[in-house]
Amino acid sequence: MLFLGASLAISIGLQMVLPFPYGLGAALAIFIVFPLFLRKRYMSRMRGYGSDSGTGGGFFGMGSQGGSGGVRYVCLVCNNKHKGGTCPRCGSKMQRADF
Repeated sequence: MLFLGASLAISIGLQMVLPFPYGLGAALAIFIVFPLFLRKRYMSRMRGYGSDSGTGGGFFGMGSQGGSGGVRYVCLVCNNKHKGGTCPRCGSKMQRADF
């Protein structure tokens, strides 16, 4: 809320100083660019979507086990963990996703 109030005050100040079309353009630019800048800064702090490290972020990327990317499956018959469509141990197609 502090950043929203600060950007509002800056945009009103720019509208009073600059003539009509330029002040309006500057105010719109502040309301569009400033939140994008803040989001990029916060995501880079969390090493989320904006980073190049590939560690992931968001909902499922933080809790991945062992750094293994992708979805692993657990067979419901023999409880074997695998990556494919059928279980390599028993051949069953009954499985659940394990994130």
